Amino acid sequence: MASFGSTRGEEDSVLVQQNLFVRTLTLNRPRQLNALNFEMISRLLELFLAYEKDDNVKLVIVKGKGRAFCAGGDVAAVVRQINEGNWRLGAHFFRKEFTLNYLLATYSKPQVSILNGIVMGGGAGVSIHGRFRVATENSVFAMPETALGLFPDVGASYYLSRLPGFFGEYVGLTGTRLDGAEMLACGLATHFVPSTRLSLLEESLCKVDSSDFAIIQAIIDKYSQNPTLKEKSAYYRMDVIDKCFSRRTVEEILSALEKEATNNVDAWLTSTIQALKKASPMSLKISLKSIREGRLQGVGQCLVREYRMVCHVLKGEVSKDFREGCRAILLDKDKNPKWEPSKLELVTNHMVEQYFSKLDDEGWEELELPARSNLPVTAIAKL
Repeated sequence: MASFGSTRGEEDSVLVQQNLFVRTLTLNRPRQLNALNFEMISRLLELFLAYEKDDNVKLVIVKGKGRAFCAGGDVAAVVRQINEGNWRLGAHFFRKEFTLNYLLATYSKPQVSILNGIVMGGGAGVSIHGRFRVATENSVFAMPETALGLFPDVGASYYLSRLPGFFGEYVGLTGTRLDGAEMLACGLATHFVPSTRLSLLEESLCKVDSSDFAIIQAIIDKYSQNPTLKEKSAYYRMDVIDKCFSRRTVEEILSALEKEATNNVDAWLTSTIQALKKASPMSLKISLKSIREGRLQGVGQCLVREYRMVCHVLKGEVSKDFREGCRAILLDKDKNPKWEPSKLELVTNHMVEQYFSKLDDEGWEELELPARSNLPVTAIAKL
């Protein structure tokens, strides 16, 4: 018998459904596309920690209510705090969020995320680190941070850098949107299940009394399909993506794309170049360096580095692009951010390096990740 547990009645932003050995967590802010606020992150952290210790919980399912899985972190709240002169409150939000990301990346029990809708930014952080990610024909994935003056965080420098070739640089720098078939092809999703079969899949999963990854895999496999990539999919451009996005600097990536574009008129190339030109130059440079460093680091090291970076972004000493990006895209919605520095060539290596250093700020501390023990092989591999 399924029972619904809730601490704050119907207003609960994370709904909990209990079946025998399975817990289903539903992100429940549909009007905000399930954007993660501090309360939701705290609740998820509390639940996942409790379930790991509870022998009666063998599997955790995470999904979103409405047309989104989760459209990201609630950055509007963070920007309000910065504007009120309190960037540290924002840092506290990211500290908690990154701790949750680390817990999920090293979780000892299977997590199945059902990505039937929008999965962006922070929404990727609470799903992509888990063992099973189920995409559907409604999935839309993106890491749109460079257009906001931020960078792909929530451990994205770990998982983007491990996509085939230089596809992660492409996805992370341009903020391009991927559909469910593309998510499966590049490995962001582990399965593709048509949305009409999701209720059957959930029903089967709720009968599970095992934490054996192979058993869960076999159940999801039963409902899975191998979708065809759409004709104009960026995934068919892997040769050009690898050729251009493997370059050493953002300037070189851009000029390689422009060179390709002089040889053939091509809508995909044009939109890729446009996306890079619209993004914050500072964001592009720190994002590229972050993904490149992430390729050689474990997930914990990535999150510790990203926490340093996000604190520099919030403090706004080198650049205030995050504040400006949020103003232009989320608050005033004029979609016309005035980036500073305004051009790639004005962003020096020294500026970029500062984002990767410890903050020289009284009371600031590095991200301390919780000690993890009895980890499955899949989690140990990520360290």
